[in-house]
Amino acid sequence: MDFDYTVTTEKPFDEALASVERETKNAGFRVLHIHDVTATLKEKGFEIEPFKIIEICNAKSAYAVLQADIKIGLCLPCKINVYQKKSQIFISGMRPIILPQFFPNADLGNLPLEVDEIIRRIIDKSK
Repeated sequence: MDFDYTVTTEKPFDEALASVERETKNAGFRVLHIHDVTATLKEKGFEIEPFKIIEICNAKSAYAVLQADIKIGLCLPCKINVYQKKSQIFISGMRPIILPQFFPNADLGNLPLEVDEIIRRIIDKSK
């Protein structure tokens, strides 16, 4: 089972980022924050290609996993990365189906699979 789901896109970086924002809202999730990793590192003198982390959340799903095990909050909110590497744009997200590996005593039912499908759909529709 892969930790991440990653695709490439022909869209320019900013357009890919806007697509992720739009598709997140279309999926019933909310964009909480976008971290501009490139700008943050540049402030400290480090240069990297464009890289942004989009934090997304669905309150109902977050509530359910936190009820199962409050420590799952360490994995929240869900994140989708948009980054450039050698002129190629990538859209990547952590797969929630890995959560039971880290929290085997939490009764998560089908929720990790359901959220995983939504995140993969957001990424696929964004490319």
